[in-house]
Amino acid sequence: MWDTEHNNGVLIYLLVPEHAIEIVADRGLARCVAPGEWQALVSQLAVHLREGRYEEGLAQAVDAVSARQAAHFPRRGAGTAYANELPDAPAVR
Repeated sequence: MWDTEHNNGVLIYLLVPEHAIEIVADRGLARCVAPGEWQALVSQLAVHLREGRYEEGLAQAVDAVSARQAAHFPRRGAGTAYANELPDAPAVR
């Protein structure tokens, strides 16, 4: 996630056994978004996970991250298509 063209990759990290959530933004996006905004997203996701609403919570978290990326790294011009530099599939380890 560290080697995207604009340094704006984001990792939503769930460590299920420890009930830990972390949102890690690369330096380009981290400069644009206050740490409190990331913490608010973590808190919202935690509520959903505690209530067993996993899919809803993760979908909202991904949408919220995407909105921040779009706000700070908008597409340039009509029809501009950026290649997805990172896979979107969950990595289960």
